[in-house]
Amino acid sequence: MNIIDELEWRGAINQQTDAEGLYKLVDQKSISLYCGIDPTGDSMHIGHLIPFMILKRFQLAGHHPVILIGGGTGAIGDPSGRTTERVLQTAEQVKHNADSLTAQMKKLFGEDGSFTMMNNYDWLSKISLLDFLRDYGKLFNINTMLAKDVVASRMETGISFTEFSYQILQSIDYKMLYEKCGVQLQIGGADQWGNITNGIELIRKTNETHEAFGLTIPLMLKADGTKFGKTAGGAVWLDPKKTSPYEFYQFWFNQDDRDVVKYLKYFTFLTKEEIDTLDKEVQAHPENRTAQKRLAEEVTRFVHGEAGLAQALKVTAALFSGDIAELTGEEIEGAFRNTKGGEVAFAPVNIVDALVEAGVEKSKRQAREDITNGAVRVNGMQIKDTEASISAHPNTNGRFIIIRKGKKNYFSIAVKE
Repeated sequence: MNIIDELEWRGAINQQTDAEGLYKLVDQKSISLYCGIDPTGDSMHIGHLIPFMILKRFQLAGHHPVILIGGGTGAIGDPSGRTTERVLQTAEQVKHNADSLTAQMKKLFGEDGSFTMMNNYDWLSKISLLDFLRDYGKLFNINTMLAKDVVASRMETGISFTEFSYQILQSIDYKMLYEKCGVQLQIGGADQWGNITNGIELIRKTNETHEAFGLTIPLMLKADGTKFGKTAGGAVWLDPKKTSPYEFYQFWFNQDDRDVVKYLKYFTFLTKEEIDTLDKEVQAHPENRTAQKRLAEEVTRFVHGEAGLAQALKVTAALFSGDIAELTGEEIEGAFRNTKGGEVAFAPVNIVDALVEAGVEKSKRQAREDITNGAVRVNGMQIKDTEASISAHPNTNGRFIIIRKGKKNYFSIAVKE
């Protein structure tokens, strides 16, 4: 199957600059293609992952991905999707973020030489102001630049020349990669269409022979119309220190039946036959959540590896059974990072006092009733004695008491001292 056919089936194509030409090109030979990311943070979240999933599919189909870290453009700031000016970062912060993103990319794309990492700081930092204005600024029409959606959307609130010039810098990136690495395709989100077409136009103006293409990916929305990728706890990060493998797994496991097949197509490398089978399972037995489980397993394995998936499954099983005694401190902190629960001044502390002080119970009377009825577990152990003293989970260095009330309600109580 032509890679474009697969992307169409997976619903992963929004716009193409020359659909027929690109189809023929990838059918005839292996190409180099690129996607960029600015180091505005030290980790990607799953929203960033979307275009790189497409890049990975091209890699698996025998093409050569080039991943561009925006060490230069990251110092400027892409105005796409913003209503206000971005706060500029220090050079040290940009470099730290770039190094962190590079490590994440190597984890996703491998270290076998089947892809290339580049940083646009390597060429953008060498262009003088006069060269920029003479060699590039002269080739961009201000009226065309103002008409781009990303700029037009900022005209009422205002946009600095710094962010306005971003589209020229990204165009230079495509030109450099086209000439240095033979890159013929740029991939990006739907909001990158203007930047991509600018780059193709710059290549056309500065190269006698030119065969460059652009492809954008649809905006990912959930069935209820809200933006994909956000949770009550905030963004879902690829860095396990920001979003634990357990939290990451649970995000995918908790997807709506109406979305799960779409996400299987987009975020996994399962075949059409496998996904069609899971689709039928969703229709026949949605209560089993078979498709969600497979989705969670596949994406967690892709991002965190087999070890990360094993950890996620271990924590999931422990929380379901209530047997959390053997969880490590790291696993506990990751599992209960966004779990409701207050704090107590010290521990050991009387169980009734702790439950009321931390807000687990509204009154001492209710606390005693729940305890004597066996509804309360502390660090995995059922306690029925209202006079018992409780301490932090032994694997948390005295930091957290984990309460389970009933079958599903967990509370993480922080210990001040």
